[in-house]
Amino acid sequence: MAAALLAKGLSQSEVARRVGAHRQSVSQWAEALREKGRKGLKKAARAGRPAKLDAADCKRIERGPEALGYGSSLWTSARVAHLIEQECGVRYATGHAWRILRQLGWSCQRPAGRALERDEEKIQQWKRKRWPEIKKKPKAKAGRSSSSTRAD
Repeated sequence: MAAALLAKGLSQSEVARRVGAHRQSVSQWAEALREKGRKGLKKAARAGRPAKLDAADCKRIERGPEALGYGSSLWTSARVAHLIEQECGVRYATGHAWRILRQLGWSCQRPAGRALERDEEKIQQWKRKRWPEIKKKPKAKAGRSSSSTRAD
């Protein structure tokens, strides 16, 4: 879009406003257009070390720990690193394993603990009957009532 606007003769500042970019970026784009044409605007390759896991690998590690034979539903960084190595053949340090999970949209959470003796039916009954009896009610505002009038 910026290339088309520059070709129309718009100023770099105006192009920056219209495409929502910095003026300096548009200046670099204009220079690349002059020197190399539209091919000069192609995105640069990703900087840094290439990723070791591809999209298919990431899908394979999106299972829960219980499905993989662990005794609890709690992920640990050691479990995640072990899973990645087992499923994908890529070894990560335990600290980096959490970065992978964050990239997948996971967050650090603990499962809610529930008592083994928990009786859902009794809990619902208590909420329906007992809770309304003991729940504090809002106090009436002191001093004024709707029917009182002031005599002077």
